[in-house]
Amino acid sequence: MKRLCVYCGSSLGTDTAYRRGAARLGALIAGRGLELVYGGAVMGLMGTLAKACLEAGGRVTGVIPERLVGMGVVKEDLQELILVRDMHERKRVMMELSDAFIAMPGGPGTLEEAFEVYSWMQLGMHEKPLGLFNLLGFYDPLMAFLQGVSAAGFLRPGHLEYLIVEGDPAVLLDRIEGFRFRALGKWEDMAAHRV
Repeated sequence: MKRLCVYCGSSLGTDTAYRRGAARLGALIAGRGLELVYGGAVMGLMGTLAKACLEAGGRVTGVIPERLVGMGVVKEDLQELILVRDMHERKRVMMELSDAFIAMPGGPGTLEEAFEVYSWMQLGMHEKPLGLFNLLGFYDPLMAFLQGVSAAGFLRPGHLEYLIVEGDPAVLLDRIEGFRFRALGKWEDMAAHRV
């Protein structure tokens, strides 16, 4: 693993633990010699993460839509800043550049990015690990929801195991580095799903 994409919000959240967690993760990424790929902003957890990674000697690549340039939200001191047309291209570029993914606590944008990675993994379109940084149990309700989705027959139990959920960023990185993809068909019994 060389490049790690981290999805996170442009807000800081209500608890200072989110900011501290982003800073710790950024420093750990640099300390392991990994390159950070992220959304390119100076705001919120995005800016905190990138700043910490840079201060620890890491390399950071930002990917941001052109329309945000000139609005004061772009982090200017990155080693590489890739300008893209829109959010769709941003997600594609970030996915192509990265060997693994982490979702920090965040809002709809963070969840949407992480779920695209997750659903594509479920379909066998890539074998890259996805971790959820479960600061303060942020992702506990989501995991409970997904267990309900699985119990209702809309998600195979083995696909739940694709998600690496950890509250300690060092352990999260260890588990991501040790991840081995296990292919599972989306439809284990085609006949049972035909209408």
